[in-house]
Amino acid sequence: MQKISQELIVQPGKKFRIGSVDASASQGAKDKEEALKRTAKNLTLMGDLQYRLYAEAKRTLLIVLQGIDAGGKDGTIRHVMEAFNPLSTVVTAFKAPDGAERRHDYLWRIHKVLPEQGQIGIFNRSHYEDVLIVRVHDLVSKETWKKRYGHINDFERMLTDSGTTVLKFFLYISKEEQKKRFEERLADPTKNWKFSMGDLKERERWEDYMAAFEDALTQCSTPYAPWYCIPANKKWYRNLAVSSIITETLESMNLKFPKMENDPKTIVIK
Repeated sequence: MQKISQELIVQPGKKFRIGSVDASASQGAKDKEEALKRTAKNLTLMGDLQYRLYAEAKRTLLIVLQGIDAGGKDGTIRHVMEAFNPLSTVVTAFKAPDGAERRHDYLWRIHKVLPEQGQIGIFNRSHYEDVLIVRVHDLVSKETWKKRYGHINDFERMLTDSGTTVLKFFLYISKEEQKKRFEERLADPTKNWKFSMGDLKERERWEDYMAAFEDALTQCSTPYAPWYCIPANKKWYRNLAVSSIITETLESMNLKFPKMENDPKTIVIK
């Protein structure tokens, strides 16, 4: 059976079309019950593998989460990344740049919060906002944002050459699912705070955002930093897919505990 990562990877060098993806799909999963069991197993493995990464202290993992409003970025962090020890995990949420961020190049604020060796960094939104919302709202010229695909690819190449593994997840929900999630936020007083009237304005630009995502994933899915398009209508499948790909990636890093300079058997503690 083909691995979930192989099913969901955006093939580098090929045109990505969102219309070819079923946001309610659950390929590679038998049913919800099986998926929950597999996810639980993945989370245990993720914790063990992170411990090795932290002990080795030579490499880093950067996880990028992108998606439309209500796409499940917060939920993924809450239900999947809980497997990681907070001691060596850094979560960064990116909002509209202000202050010093506006007085530097657009990648400056990204670079200064990258994870250190031995750490896992998680980005809730990322440098891709500068080819997404910036494009949709005409905040910069087309000539400017089109150049940024190359900038981003070079940036991610530099990261991988420096020992950072980059994993990028596009959490894809349908427009109907977004409507349902917005309505749930309005119906639940404990979730009212997550809703903004601005969300409805952004929803009106759905097609513009989908076009921007298509181009970003097409232009910036590379062999060294691939994109994965995660069907995210079913939260249980989203969690399985993301945790499976993270687990597979960490396992492929062949992480090793460092050896002591002295033989521990020869050390006597008095």
